[in-house]
Amino acid sequence: EHMVESGGGLVQAGGSLTLDCVASGSILRINPMGWYRQIPGKQRELVATFTSDGARDYADSVKGRFTISRDDAKRTLHLQMNNLKPEDTAVYYCKGANSLWTFWGNGTLVTVSS
Repeated sequence: EHMVESGGGLVQAGGSLTLDCVASGSILRINPMGWYRQIPGKQRELVATFTSDGARDYADSVKGRFTISRDDAKRTLHLQMNNLKPEDTAVYYCKGANSLWTFWGNGTLVTVSS
């Protein structure tokens, strides 16, 4: 695996979770870029990402509740999720890339109960 996510789990509505992602394999020089999520039967959608100029971009549905951050030296990516809602329930994926390829992790499940 090149991208490894962790931090998912079950939380009540209104609660918080932090997702972490680490890019392994220093030779590949993978830079973690963003978080996506997928509900079974639906397309994977952007949650939060760093743009090419380093700005943060968020889906409208999570603005003001989620915060993306990264540590370039450690090649880690984080997603702080506050005020979680049942509609945030999904498998969350970390995306990374180098100059040649895009990499995805296996995902971590976030379940928000009402």
